[in-house]
Amino acid sequence: MTDPDILISEVGPRDGLQNIQSIMPTTEKKRWIHAQAMAGVREIEVGSFVPAKLMPQLADTAELVAYCKQIEGLTIAALIPNYRGAVDAVASGVHKMSIPLSVSETHSQRNLNKTHTQMLDEIKSIADMVKSLPSHQQPHFEVGLSTAFGCSIEGAISEDKVLRLAERAMEAGCDEVGLSDTTGYGNPAQVKRLVRSIKQVVGDKSLTGVHLHNTYGLGLANALAALEEGITTIDSSLGGLGGCPAAPGASGNIVTEDLVFMLEAMGLSTGISLPLLLEVRGILSDALPNESLYGFTPNAGLPKGFRGI
Repeated sequence: MTDPDILISEVGPRDGLQNIQSIMPTTEKKRWIHAQAMAGVREIEVGSFVPAKLMPQLADTAELVAYCKQIEGLTIAALIPNYRGAVDAVASGVHKMSIPLSVSETHSQRNLNKTHTQMLDEIKSIADMVKSLPSHQQPHFEVGLSTAFGCSIEGAISEDKVLRLAERAMEAGCDEVGLSDTTGYGNPAQVKRLVRSIKQVVGDKSLTGVHLHNTYGLGLANALAALEEGITTIDSSLGGLGGCPAAPGASGNIVTEDLVFMLEAMGLSTGISLPLLLEVRGILSDALPNESLYGFTPNAGLPKGFRGI
């Protein structure tokens, strides 16, 4: 199996489900994840190791990780809020874990109840813990620089502040940083400028992925801008589900179906079968009948003569 040009990381089972009231049954989550893996999706963020009382939608994350270990070739990712979450994630056997470091300190305090200093201390503790493990047990540890393009609480975010926190996160010992447009405020010029600037600070290999929201309809344009600056991993969510409960007005992620169509139409390989991916949407709509799903490609269908996997 050859590596794709672009790795699409499906975040719907975490980011998509954390922002809705409905609780998707675990059996249906397993069907969803398995079907997407069979369609060629190689990395899926299956949940978050947060207390069940705070986010009951994601209470079955450990069970999902155990199930996903049976799916050959799938990289299992999960979000962690703190050191305790990291310990639980490691115990479950995830391949990749990420922690949000919000550039907006107000958002950080609302989201995780921690200041920047406290978050950086937490990141160092997690990084030290991971490095103490045998190499085959060490998950890839990423710090997501959330609200990097603007905050719906604080407003504009200084790009110098983003760069400083990226540098400090790497100094604390994480494997890489990711760039997150939590509120969907970013625009293509801003994406290109910030990706380029962060790479100059931390190095090309320490920034490979972006997490973009589609609040103002610029998600795909921002993804293309990131690709032009060498980004190789893009987060997206089936049906465009998603958002941040701690960031008022933050809407869903890039629609996975639309992202795959755009990339494949451009001649870039994703390793994903678009016809099979479109079939997965039915699992989601049946399990969450009260939730709205988004996407142009599912509504329009594939154009005549389209060539993909």
